[in-house]
Amino acid sequence: MRRRVLAAVGTALTLSLLGGGLTANADPAPTPGPTIDSVKVERVDELTPTRSAVFIESPAMQRVIQVQVLHPAGGGSRPSLYMLDGVSAGEESNYTESTWTQKTDIVDFFSGKNVNVVLPVGGMGSYYTNWNRPDPVLGINQWETFLTQELPPIIDSKFNGNGTNSIAGVSMGAMGAGNLITRHPNMYQGLAAFSGCLDNTQPSSRESVRGTVAYKGGDVLNMWGPDSDPAWNEHDPTRHAEQLRGKDIYISTGNGLPGPHERSAGGDLASAIAVGGPLEAAAYLCTQTFQKRLDELQIPATFTYHNWGTHSWPYWQDELKAAWPVLKRSLGL
Repeated sequence: MRRRVLAAVGTALTLSLLGGGLTANADPAPTPGPTIDSVKVERVDELTPTRSAVFIESPAMQRVIQVQVLHPAGGGSRPSLYMLDGVSAGEESNYTESTWTQKTDIVDFFSGKNVNVVLPVGGMGSYYTNWNRPDPVLGINQWETFLTQELPPIIDSKFNGNGTNSIAGVSMGAMGAGNLITRHPNMYQGLAAFSGCLDNTQPSSRESVRGTVAYKGGDVLNMWGPDSDPAWNEHDPTRHAEQLRGKDIYISTGNGLPGPHERSAGGDLASAIAVGGPLEAAAYLCTQTFQKRLDELQIPATFTYHNWGTHSWPYWQDELKAAWPVLKRSLGL
């Protein structure tokens, strides 16, 4: 009963703040995309010896997409870790850089590590998926095609990628990462998801997706259609969890209660709890649903549940470091 009440409260609060039988399936065929020759790199800006910005003319997205890459200063092949943002997706910097680099210390953390860290800039409210149709507010979103077909050959050719990839995401990006690895299991060897909901089987989970898209002015009908549209089931990591067999997996969430970062923060504690608390409580419950499915399939994974923590970047910075041993193993480092 307590879980049902918390789920209802978490979902209702999430929607107010944001706007409003399982089977294992085969790997879905990728959405047809353009040939590699039609994808052009407009330019590569070397921001520092270990950080570059790549501007790509994407036929799928029909615009230039910036991707920032953290990389070793020297040569030699290395694996690549793709990292997806939350709902704002770089909006805070007017889309000049990823929220990961704005809000965390990942530039320093990955310094000296033999890995490409791939950070798409943009994708606000998109779930990093291919939308059924353009949206009047959020525009054209064909992120799955861009991230799985157009971008990887560029990363491998320009930054010595060796073809071994893993993917991580936070909040909205956690669902995006979960969908990409289950829809393209041959492409990614590992998954890290922080404070996300990797489930579309429960009505409350779908309401959270609708609320997230609406929060940024988008219409979820343009993304995956009405609830009866097969796209909802096709983009459900819980339903397609069998595709995670053999992968290295790290999933974490707080429970919405104030924790060490709230106690040490100098900002508006009440606001942090009012906004980040219910969002994280909903992620906590959703993560339990996902873990239950992996347990049913006997797929090993690391799940971390904290007895505190709101939906906020200081915790995700901590969790990236906690997840690194799992991601490092998946990347063959």
